[in-house]
Amino acid sequence: MNAREKPREEGPISRADNPSPALTPVPALQPPATPQRSGAAGRSHPHESARAQVAGSATYVDDIPEIRGTLYAAPILSTVAHGKLLGVDARAALAMPGVRDVILARDIPGDPLLATFVHDEPVFATDTVQHIGQVVGLVIAESVMQARRAARKVKLQIEELPAILNVRDALKAESYVLPPVFVKRGDAAQALKTAPHTLSGQLEVGGQEHFYLEGQVAYVVPQEQQQWLIYSSTQHPGEVQHWVAHALGISNHAVRVECRRMGGGFGGKETQAGHLAVWAALAAHKLKCPVKLRLDRDDDFMVTGKRHPFAYDYTVGFDNTGRLAGLKLMMAANCGFSADLSGPVADRAIFHTDNAYFLEDVEIASYRCKTNTQSNTAFRGFGGPQGVVLIETILGDIARQLKLDPLDVRKRNLYGVDERNITHYQMKVEDNILQPLLSKLELTAHYQRRREAISAWNTKSPVIKRGIAITPVKFGISFTATLFNQAGALVHVYTDGSVQVNHGGTEMGQGLNTKVAQIVADELGVAFEDVLATASDTSKIPNASATAASAGTDLNARAAQYAARNVRDNLAQFVAGLDACGAGAVTFSGGLIHSPKNSRPFPEVVRLAYANRIQLWSDGFYRTPKIHYDKTTLTGRPFYYFAYGAACSEVAIDTLTGESRVLKVDILHDVGTSINPAIDIGQIEGGFVQGMGWLTTEQLVWNDKGLLTTHAPSTYKIPATGDIPAHFKIDLWPEANREDNVFGSKAVGEPPFMLAISVLEALKEAVAAAREGVVRLDAPATAEHVLAALKHPEPRR
Repeated sequence: MNAREKPREEGPISRADNPSPALTPVPALQPPATPQRSGAAGRSHPHESARAQVAGSATYVDDIPEIRGTLYAAPILSTVAHGKLLGVDARAALAMPGVRDVILARDIPGDPLLATFVHDEPVFATDTVQHIGQVVGLVIAESVMQARRAARKVKLQIEELPAILNVRDALKAESYVLPPVFVKRGDAAQALKTAPHTLSGQLEVGGQEHFYLEGQVAYVVPQEQQQWLIYSSTQHPGEVQHWVAHALGISNHAVRVECRRMGGGFGGKETQAGHLAVWAALAAHKLKCPVKLRLDRDDDFMVTGKRHPFAYDYTVGFDNTGRLAGLKLMMAANCGFSADLSGPVADRAIFHTDNAYFLEDVEIASYRCKTNTQSNTAFRGFGGPQGVVLIETILGDIARQLKLDPLDVRKRNLYGVDERNITHYQMKVEDNILQPLLSKLELTAHYQRRREAISAWNTKSPVIKRGIAITPVKFGISFTATLFNQAGALVHVYTDGSVQVNHGGTEMGQGLNTKVAQIVADELGVAFEDVLATASDTSKIPNASATAASAGTDLNARAAQYAARNVRDNLAQFVAGLDACGAGAVTFSGGLIHSPKNSRPFPEVVRLAYANRIQLWSDGFYRTPKIHYDKTTLTGRPFYYFAYGAACSEVAIDTLTGESRVLKVDILHDVGTSINPAIDIGQIEGGFVQGMGWLTTEQLVWNDKGLLTTHAPSTYKIPATGDIPAHFKIDLWPEANREDNVFGSKAVGEPPFMLAISVLEALKEAVAAAREGVVRLDAPATAEHVLAALKHPEPRR
């Protein structure tokens, strides 16, 4: 809908206007103030690759010039959801022009199972196939299209077995990839017995395809003496290195993995980029030549995992004001055919079931269900959205049952500052800004006046109904697997004063390298343009964690800062010797090195230091402090700090067709002291829109045979430009991180994703304007689901 166009009363939704009356402007919050210094951090520097990307000269894996003799791989895919693999007939494929070989499980020199934590996923299907699209082998040919055409000629002999295709059936069959997990605090059963009101319900939330612009790709180049160079579009080069070495039966040091950048990742390239690298490496090993494997979009859909779909049952107790008084939850994650990262994803869903709210008496059962579908994996938020959407649904249901303003119910259940501030996993919330942040957004978004105007609109409009909702986010920052909260970096200062930084993180468009370069520039007192961040490379930084959990900047920028500080300290001691002063009196800023006696250009000091054999490079290492937790009981402090935010979304629905539009979005988000406000605002925008897609249009549909039928842009609908609301306003909360984080910043990659839950809640408010009772609206809220929510009881006119 477009706020500039005239509203219409009847008929299908077209481009109805915004119903809000003219409002007195409220001054927008300003971005966090730039520290009073002339440094690089705190400013909106352009993304370090922006010019190259706009010019088309930025190099991705598929752009790397290919070595003579490179061959191309294409996957052979299972056509059955579950069955015994009795044979593979590749004769027709091998007879096709340009085809060199077929690679199957028998060609694996190392372990036939991938080196995952659970060790439950085969490299290639062997005696059993577990989903349609499972890779049975590869066809290798002289061109990409020859390989793809030949792969479709391979005949698989499969004896079909019964398949489990949805999470409810998996629950009935007790089909799990991992054992269930149970978390309790207080006495939920007793609290429910004594609660003035109780409410029970169910919810289904679908998965989501990553839909990165650059698909999965790997290019494997044999080196001398059984060494391997792998170009991989991966969020975790260290894991790719480990997986390839494991499959080839060689040591990690013989495998080097490089990733200059990705064209998007969103979690889909955390583990599953490793599959392609392993497959291509096996072909390169057998044929003794370079091999590239790039999935086309259809195969990418069919082969790779998605966000985990969840099913929920809940019973909640509450008083007359909407305050929670007991909660029993069942959360069932559809994990697909193998565990992948389903354990920690489902754990984080448990951790984030509270979102912003104090749960005094709660009982959670979490089931990790095995189905005959793609093995689901990491996705932005990593289970957090699946936890947050449930509690927000419950609080919205309570408000509609009691006929209260949902925002009042949400505020009544917020964590406190000095009381009601311990999570259900026993972590104290020490940095709580929920109450002032929500109150500020309520004011700046004109929530109360708009709610009144929407109520008046809905009274007069029988067909087009509107809704508005504010929902908060409290998102824990750190890997829940404590060992991953570490990072390393290298900083090299060259004799001309230029600086190179390398770290273990990967750049997927989120601006990590830009922020790291800003921090290093400030540490050395040089211009941002004098610092170059280079490709992620396992031969430079070993054992690096995945760039995930929103911790890329927290970990890698701090490690790089420490490395730069070591070089700075070396230079400070050298200058102190020249000028007979203490090293602490030497400062770095504006491209100069200052002592009480002199100010010298940075390059001049560097040349002098080199001539005096002073070390001009260093490493840096950082590990996140304070975190710990018991993974068997899911209690402790799994997070270093929380990032907060809130969004106010206004929507409209057409009660005749179920079509919906997002009209207005106002966001107030907490990024601490921003290292780069432009990049942070871009992450907030992108995260929100991606979350909006998950909850409104992005529907994954499997048929009764287990075939994913929405496997292309023609049938799977990500948000487009026309879906972006005309009013889309973002402000940053003006306060530094209360924990000692790099530059006082906070993580920004994942938390904004959950702000889009305000859209789903606003849609429920619009449905509630058309009918009585508690609203069940499963996600994504497609037109069909909106119509289903409107059906019972009869719409109110």
